[in-house]
Amino acid sequence: MAESEADTPSTPIEFESKYFEFDGVRLPPFCRGKMEEIANFSLRSSDIWIVTYPKSGTSLLQEVVYLVSQGAEPDEIGLMNIDEQLPVLEYPQPGLDIIQELTSPRLIKSHLPYRFLPTAMHNGESKVIYMARNPKDLVVSYYQFHRSLRTMSYRGTFQEFCRRFMNDKLGYGSWFEHVQEFWEHRMDSNVLFLKYEDMYKDLGTLVGQLARFLGVSCDKAQLETMVESCNQLIEQCCNSEALSICRGETLSICRRERGGRDGGEREVEK
Repeated sequence: MAESEADTPSTPIEFESKYFEFDGVRLPPFCRGKMEEIANFSLRSSDIWIVTYPKSGTSLLQEVVYLVSQGAEPDEIGLMNIDEQLPVLEYPQPGLDIIQELTSPRLIKSHLPYRFLPTAMHNGESKVIYMARNPKDLVVSYYQFHRSLRTMSYRGTFQEFCRRFMNDKLGYGSWFEHVQEFWEHRMDSNVLFLKYEDMYKDLGTLVGQLARFLGVSCDKAQLETMVESCNQLIEQCCNSEALSICRGETLSICRRERGGRDGGEREVEK
């Protein structure tokens, strides 16, 4: 079905109901009226932040970060509602007031661009883990998300969705600017810039980076155990399809990306 102004948030009425523009960036409607409060949000030195553009592997990253930072077991994480442990700063629930009062160390997520995050973060307070994902894979996942989300009711084609993506007409604005802003701060002492693809290609190095960045002391044997635990999380993701990053991917694809278990490299088919 061809995209039309009645079907997608491109008319003034639809635009107002599904997005609003702040400083030139399209944001979800629940951000309206709270951007100043977000900028002034008080940080703590023990805070751990996970920031991504939507559909960049946030679900899996939060589990790996929780495992590394808290010393949790994969099975334990599987029994938790981990989203309750890592609230999203700008979401309506649980809300800024409740997040502000959480006990330390707080683990907080956000999809906001770097420049919209709390001002104290720009001054080096708190640790920030940013993950970027290949936009070709990201846009497929983002398209599926918009198709399934009742509040968006996206009924255009994938090609039309890609044009929206390229023209910055989706929530949270330009992927290119989002990633570029954090790339420019990758050398900041409080920022760790990661790539989604390394979750599968070089998990050991990624986990080691996380442990050092978060100040988690471990010897070689402990690090190997930690990496294996993270491998188990990825297996659980691929087997159960419980995490959004693995929707649409088969177990064989996940295993192949982790290390070629299925015999040889080939292009991932979505």
